[in-house]
Amino acid sequence: MCGIAGIFSQSDVSLDVIEQAKNSLYSRGPDVQQYIGWDAEGEQCNGPVRSALIHTRLSVRDLNPRANQPMVDDSGKVWICYNGEVYNWEKEKAVLESEGYPFYTTSDTEFILNYYLQHGISGLENLRGMFAICIVDFRINKVFLCRDRMGQKPLYYSSYDGMLTFGSTFRSVWTLLDQKKKTLNQKAIDAYLAHRYIPAPQTLCHEISKLENGYLLEWDLTTRELQKKQYWDATKASQQNWLQLFSEAIDIRTVADRPVGVFLSGGVDSTAIASVLAEKGHQDITAFTASFQDSRFDESSEAKRTALELGLPLQEIQIPQNIELDLFDRIVDDLDEPFADPSSFPTWLLCQETVKHVTVVLGGDGGDELFGGYKRYSKHLKSSWRQNLSLWGSPFDVPDSKNGKLLSELRMTWEEAYGLRFSGFTPAQRQRLIPSIDSKSVHYWRDSQFSEEGLNSPLQQMLSTDYANYLPEYILKKGDLCSMAHGLELRCPFMDHELFAALKGMPEDQRFTAKPKQALSSVSPQVERVLNLKKKGFNPPLTQWLRQSWKDRYEGIGGRLASNSLNLIEADGVDQLVDDYQAGKESLAERILQLLILDRILSRYSFSQ
Repeated sequence: MCGIAGIFSQSDVSLDVIEQAKNSLYSRGPDVQQYIGWDAEGEQCNGPVRSALIHTRLSVRDLNPRANQPMVDDSGKVWICYNGEVYNWEKEKAVLESEGYPFYTTSDTEFILNYYLQHGISGLENLRGMFAICIVDFRINKVFLCRDRMGQKPLYYSSYDGMLTFGSTFRSVWTLLDQKKKTLNQKAIDAYLAHRYIPAPQTLCHEISKLENGYLLEWDLTTRELQKKQYWDATKASQQNWLQLFSEAIDIRTVADRPVGVFLSGGVDSTAIASVLAEKGHQDITAFTASFQDSRFDESSEAKRTALELGLPLQEIQIPQNIELDLFDRIVDDLDEPFADPSSFPTWLLCQETVKHVTVVLGGDGGDELFGGYKRYSKHLKSSWRQNLSLWGSPFDVPDSKNGKLLSELRMTWEEAYGLRFSGFTPAQRQRLIPSIDSKSVHYWRDSQFSEEGLNSPLQQMLSTDYANYLPEYILKKGDLCSMAHGLELRCPFMDHELFAALKGMPEDQRFTAKPKQALSSVSPQVERVLNLKKKGFNPPLTQWLRQSWKDRYEGIGGRLASNSLNLIEADGVDQLVDDYQAGKESLAERILQLLILDRILSRYSFSQ
């Protein structure tokens, strides 16, 4: 796991700019930070550059400096700059060696490079794992950027005036832009208010995009033209045994040259992973669990019981009851863009302590999406009969009340109204906060490549939306940012694409049970026991933080948001919401958190008019 960035320009770029981009990625790769630069003639240089690849390394496989990046082939013509981890490639490496491809390391980076040399860019479609990859091939004057199928690794890019930049984070690309191109994307602010995150491909800046999961970019160094294509058919199902694949997906993710652990809560997904680890004899792998002082949020006792039964050592990490504003700022800064999941705070703190013991950790992200585990699915299915039926009128023009929310929902189609099952601002609230945007969208989700025309059940419609939006840009993004803020590699077995295809081939009545995740009960007695417990979630003491720790931030927040959004956000609307919350309207808590996070993020970026 690492941080990557790069630039391909038609004018000189100062080394100060390259250093800024590199430094912004330090936490993602604390072991080694370096770059390679080229001048206008394509020669490597140490002065102002026209092109550069930047890499910060977290060493996990082959700790020798020979495995550092950017890495080049023997011809000196093909370079790779890569973030992530691919698995189960050793047999294919032996094939490549037998065909004469040289290997000087035991790193997956060199394997990907040689695999590309043999198969071309289409070969990347066969990789199994999580990745954001840049390959520069000077033989054909092409740059390729590729993001993994499920979206575990982020990849941002910008292309304008014959220039291409890219990076693992929004901030890394931001540092490489001309100031005049740093313009605020107003629709992205509205999208954040609606969803609590900004769905791909949009970002805060007009000139910066997020590459969608399962997509590939091709940049021509001669014509300076950019092409984007989807390389993975997410609708294909397989008939492989999903339980065997689940076990295999866990086993191959334990391979590392650094210590490995596992996150363990009182939930089904992490218990299933821990059970397979124990079954395969990995009792040397330590489990890490978060504990909260408030018993309403605490599942550590169940995690202790599971670890004891499985014979896994356990580290209990206490999440503090109080988070002061300086720590709030640090955590929000590490979230890179506006991102308002309350659980990101305990996740960040859990990762901070876990990395003191291990460098790699397995986690259960994605299980709810694969097996339909969220309560919102069953809740929204109750009204699936109406599909495209809706009342006349705009959902943006309703009273801000409980009845107003119901009216807003009925003025949308059933699929559009799914957005109200999350905790963002309603259309009417967004209208009051940013009235100047006339053409607001009910939602900003992108169309799903996971959908099969005419074949999706109502549940599959929701799942397809989540696979393309909520899963990569919310769940997996949170895991990536919170872990990489501390140089911790998070691996998610549920996100194995072969497992995903096998589950798509599973009969729906077996996969999506009335009581969710019953299919996992056969993994172990521990999973079967946990299935009968009430899930507490991973929720922090948000009310205490908002009403005590962070209350000083409310003063002047409306004015700051208006100023830093170039008067897009209505100051009075913000201040009214804050006043209502302070007066006791607890239902606004998560929306107040959204505003506090947006306030901090916008203060860090200076947008051009």
